[in-house]
Amino acid sequence: MGFLDKILGREEAPIQSYTDFWNWFLMNEKKFFKTVQNGENIHQGFFDRLAPKLDEVHEGIYFLTGMFDDQTAELVLTPDGAIRNIYVIEELVNSAPKIDGWRFTALKPASDINNVSITYQGFEFRKENLKFFPRIHEAYPDEIDLVIVYDHFIEEKKANVTNGVYIFLDNYLGELHSVTLIDNLVVIGPNDTTEKLIPIEKLKDYLIWREKEFVEKYEGTRHNTENDGYANFEGKKEDGSIVLALINTTILEWDKKASHPWVFIVAVPFDDCDNGGLPDEKTYKLLDEIEEEIIYSLPDSEGYLNIGRETANNKREIFFTCKDFRKPAQTADELIKKYSGVFEISYEIYKDKYWQSFRHFEPR
Repeated sequence: MGFLDKILGREEAPIQSYTDFWNWFLMNEKKFFKTVQNGENIHQGFFDRLAPKLDEVHEGIYFLTGMFDDQTAELVLTPDGAIRNIYVIEELVNSAPKIDGWRFTALKPASDINNVSITYQGFEFRKENLKFFPRIHEAYPDEIDLVIVYDHFIEEKKANVTNGVYIFLDNYLGELHSVTLIDNLVVIGPNDTTEKLIPIEKLKDYLIWREKEFVEKYEGTRHNTENDGYANFEGKKEDGSIVLALINTTILEWDKKASHPWVFIVAVPFDDCDNGGLPDEKTYKLLDEIEEEIIYSLPDSEGYLNIGRETANNKREIFFTCKDFRKPAQTADELIKKYSGVFEISYEIYKDKYWQSFRHFEPR
């Protein structure tokens, strides 16, 4: 059997845990190190082998590599802006063994702005050609809404310019701060504003100040949903299908919504039950069990508020607002795995400090 393995090539065991991944990496790390150090044939010798193994750990893990110093190769794992995958990357890197000659980093780290120069789609982004100013909204005082002003902005190339700015900010601020501290961002040219412009190198200090102010304002804030009131909503869509919702109306009147800025929505589609887009009794019971599982995993005492649910068009959506995004994403991934073959569960997680996603449920 050993002789045949050498001839045919031994099939590698599937990756089923973080430990499996690092054991596989350990078996190959010396070859990988030489490939990174030499910089030759790096795609075939390293990238093409690493990518499918990371996919086995979790879909959506990307990476960067290079020499950190003469003796150390660095592997940076990144979700490429996907909030939902941050927790996986952090856990994977935290579980890494110490390997001489290697440095493992979760998310793109912050860099000295003097060393950040990005070329993307023919545009160059550096501190000399970028400035910013904040837009302040009286009704939404905690919102961090930024306008980035790029000297060489071209309206017809707005998408490319905006992507280039995001890449610049990932490298300057560090990926975690770039994707979590900024609520809204637009890019314009210098001729499109008369606002006083601030050098881009001041942005990091501005964000740190705003985050510190935000944390101090809402530190220790929590809401106990035990005695909240709920309301049933029923309506019809244009196609005549029924919409049913059960919503915590007490919490929608709360004046500290921004303390739970992450909206988490779990969607559970179900088979057509010939019931106007609503579930039959058996399916209804299973959907309720899933909802109870989520509520148990994400209690209000830990910063996760169940807003309610909506059922229509053969789909149940379950709504939460959260203080953090990591545990909700992990909970959803576990549900997707558990109910694979029963339901095709999906989810969204995004920042919405003032819960505008649920405004249509508020009393008018």
